[in-house]
Amino acid sequence: MNNKLNKYFKIGILSLVVMSCATPQVAEIKKAKEIPTTAVSETDVKLDLNQQVELRTYFNDPELLNLFDEVVKANPDFQIAQQRIEIANSFLQRSKMSFLPSLEIGAVVSGDHYGKYTMEGVGNYDTNLSGNITEDQKVNRNITPNYWLGARSSWEIDAWGKLKNQKLAAQKKYLASEEGLKLIQVELFTEIANLYYQLVSLDTKLDIYQENFKLQQRAYEIVSAQRAVGKATELAVQQFRAQNNNWLAEIEHIKAEIVSVEQAITTLTGRYGGEVKRSNQLLATNLAMLNKSMDVNSIIHSRPDVISNYFVLEATQADAKAARAAFYPKIDLGAHVGLNSFSVDKLFNPASLAGQLLGGLMVPIFNKGQLKHDFNVANKEQEIAFITYQKSVTTAYNELQSILKQTEIFQKVLKLKSDEVKFLDNAIEVSNDLYLTGYANYMELINSQRSKLNAELNLLEFQFQNTRNNVLLFKALGGKLDR
Repeated sequence: MNNKLNKYFKIGILSLVVMSCATPQVAEIKKAKEIPTTAVSETDVKLDLNQQVELRTYFNDPELLNLFDEVVKANPDFQIAQQRIEIANSFLQRSKMSFLPSLEIGAVVSGDHYGKYTMEGVGNYDTNLSGNITEDQKVNRNITPNYWLGARSSWEIDAWGKLKNQKLAAQKKYLASEEGLKLIQVELFTEIANLYYQLVSLDTKLDIYQENFKLQQRAYEIVSAQRAVGKATELAVQQFRAQNNNWLAEIEHIKAEIVSVEQAITTLTGRYGGEVKRSNQLLATNLAMLNKSMDVNSIIHSRPDVISNYFVLEATQADAKAARAAFYPKIDLGAHVGLNSFSVDKLFNPASLAGQLLGGLMVPIFNKGQLKHDFNVANKEQEIAFITYQKSVTTAYNELQSILKQTEIFQKVLKLKSDEVKFLDNAIEVSNDLYLTGYANYMELINSQRSKLNAELNLLEFQFQNTRNNVLLFKALGGKLDR
């Protein structure tokens, strides 16, 4: 009879295992679309990223580097990201603990009163009448106490890789959070650098207006002298005075812009206002760095946003595998050992030592629908993660392509604009001489001054745009944050 029961038991277990094996499959990690091997720029601009571009090599302005240090120490967004890394690390450490058996120590005290017509009540009555027990072994029938002092342990055997994949998912999420911190750092540095160079640009713009105002004042003095001797009209004097006031107003407006940008920088660095120390140089294009061979694929996949999204993709696949493993039987082992007695006096007697070993095999049946939904969610999360990863690769490639092409264009524009300013500098001197000799009127003098100012402002604007383009180039190249 026992052999037959054992046979049926084994058949039942085997049937449950077979039922649990009808599980959905986890999709393999997709590969991003192949990055074009053609050059990303129309001319011979190339890059060599066998070694990443380093922060302190790319940005060598000491005042800007000091601001980078301040941002890392005090910016609240960066500090929040650091705390999220600690949270991800805690999840990772917790997942590692899942492989170890649990262990608890403690004590249990209880008291039961059994009715006369219960199995326990009759059993205790018969036990006390037995001649096989001593007086110490007799049970108190009114209140039957139970004392237990010991340890118990349980352990889930990771036969199907559920715990392993949960640990892998936690590890990849931790790595993704580290890359996410680098991304936030790069974005903060980019924002600080843009604001810093905007300040430098505004300082230069202020100098341009002030220098041109001096030239304008000189022309005004010439016209005023001409008016005094009757060689110029009052209209000419008023035109020059109006233009002077216009430029003075612009000077004050620039000062207001400087205050606003300084406030934005001090907010990012966690300071309560104050002046921002700065140099007087915009970031020039490093043509020597660009004139090297380029490995576009290496550049794209060295960026923290792309790396982070790939780690998330790997984590979602591990989550899907863990969800799939939940369909299989859960194998648990358990044990407890301790001192157990119905008498306090006998609790610490060696004869009170008791223990138990347990083994369990549990197969999900009625909650299989819930497991299917959990797996479907995990599978869709993996698909979303791949789309996000592919998007980041595409964005990184197009961003790099755009920046490099703009770099080439800016070099041409800056050359043309610099020449324009030189020509108009000469035109100012010529117009003053012509006006004094009567070969030019006051409107030509005003227009030459205005043209020179506009040309200098246009040149400055293109220099600033080129600087911003070069700041973004550091991010596009996946620059190394050598902090």
